Amino acid sequence: MALLTAQILSDDEGFRKAASELLRSGAVPISIGDGASTPTGGHADLVVVDGRNQHDYALSEIERLRIAAPSASILMVALESNPDLILKAMRSGANEFLAWPPSDKSFQEAIHRVTSRRNASSATRPHATTIAFVGAKGGTGTTTVAVNCAVELARLSKRPTMIVDLKAGLGEVTLFLGVRSRYSLLDAIDNLHRLDSGFLKELIVKHKSGLEILAGSDNFDRPGPSDGGAIEELLRLLAKQYDYLVIDAGSQINPCSVAAIYAGDRMFLTANPDVPSVRNAQRLLERVRELGASGDRVRLLLNRAAEPFPIPPKQIETALGHPIHHMFPSDYKTVSTALNSGVPLSLAGDSEIAAQFDLFVRKVLDPGSAGDQAGGKKGLLNIDRIASLW
Repeated sequence: MALLTAQILSDDEGFRKAASELLRSGAVPISIGDGASTPTGGHADLVVVDGRNQHDYALSEIERLRIAAPSASILMVALESNPDLILKAMRSGANEFLAWPPSDKSFQEAIHRVTSRRNASSATRPHATTIAFVGAKGGTGTTTVAVNCAVELARLSKRPTMIVDLKAGLGEVTLFLGVRSRYSLLDAIDNLHRLDSGFLKELIVKHKSGLEILAGSDNFDRPGPSDGGAIEELLRLLAKQYDYLVIDAGSQINPCSVAAIYAGDRMFLTANPDVPSVRNAQRLLERVRELGASGDRVRLLLNRAAEPFPIPPKQIETALGHPIHHMFPSDYKTVSTALNSGVPLSLAGDSEIAAQFDLFVRKVLDPGSAGDQAGGKKGLLNIDRIASLW
């Protein structure tokens, strides 16, 4: 799935907020630029132009944008679908026209057409499939799952694959893979202006599986709240250079992990079958919904799943209103041996948990398979059922 970049042309802060929420709510990951009133649109796939009050100004801006950004899709919104205004908008260079506020269906259909146009451009390289792993709490094995998923993606796809460690101070991706890096994520976000493929090669370290790694920061204060925008821009740039982008986003909801959630084609929420994990998973699912990120992209993973379950999987699914996408068995000895030796599970010999990672990644590589569907229940989570767990 393509990652689109969008800008919103409006002086109305309320409109920019509402339009951003609509853009974030769909199945297509969209990176939204700063809400400046006069964006050039030069690097955007989509520019939303507010024409609700000043039609002539909006039309002139569309003409300017069409010249400045000939490959961008331009969506004009107005208070009503006036045939004359629609015709003028199209003649000025708009690709789409919607009455405000649009229905969710009509808006997402317009985004689908924008995505199709972008993908049909022969000059555009397809963006990476971006996968974000978020832990329901610390210690659920999120980094273990993210690292072994990334290794399997590189091994099975034979395509350029990168893992990004977003955790500040305590990132463990390089440790789990038995490699060292001179540089970290901070070197990338502090040098976005020169982050071409040549400079990026200096920052990454490559694992023998073919996986490339952008190491986590040793700085406990960064990346911090002020780095959220830089992280989003970094992920957008990386998505142009890799086929698969895996993000270890940790277990905290902060501006940096939110950037990863927005950028992800899929977000895998990793939990254990115990009360603290299930409670936190419920809270994180609710927060993701509040952020406006599409629930269709969320998948629930159950790690260290072994009988007798503290909480049975069916009860977890009922409580969260979300199906379990995949379960990884509890195998402390195999996993701890692999981690201590810095060898991924798939390269450490045959084991049931290694076989499960192989199966899991094959579902990731075939997103149309039945096993990859989100299938989550719409609406509110089953809060009463959550409360009954404790």
